[in-house]
Amino acid sequence: QFQIVESGGGLVQPGGSLTLSCVVSTFTFEDYGIGWFRQAPGKGRLGVSSISGTGDNTDYADSVKGRFTISRDNAKNTVYLQMNNLKPEDTDIYYCAIKKSSSWVAPPLRTAEYDYWGQGTQVTVSS
Repeated sequence: QFQIVESGGGLVQPGGSLTLSCVVSTFTFEDYGIGWFRQAPGKGRLGVSSISGTGDNTDYADSVKGRFTISRDNAKNTVYLQMNNLKPEDTDIYYCAIKKSSSWVAPPLRTAEYDYWGQGTQVTVSS
């Protein structure tokens, strides 16, 4: 079973930046694609970005293209989500998720594609 721990959330002013981290306890981290999702209270989870196990392929939701960057360090079992130019509408709980057997392809940004989920980290963008 995986242990998935997100961190890096917090309160930031509009236009500011945050970097989220997702650490996964596994010996074969490079075999897994990783996705970031967001969820507002009472609403469904929306895909934000994903990355293949090798890190060579990525995908982004249209709403974050040009502002967010996903990356990974397989030596540290960690995926990062660099979020720049944050807007109040980016306020949500952000979740990291694992898709097995996704070394080469960035997983689709659909919740049903993923096998394991973290507990989430709150991001609040407000002045």
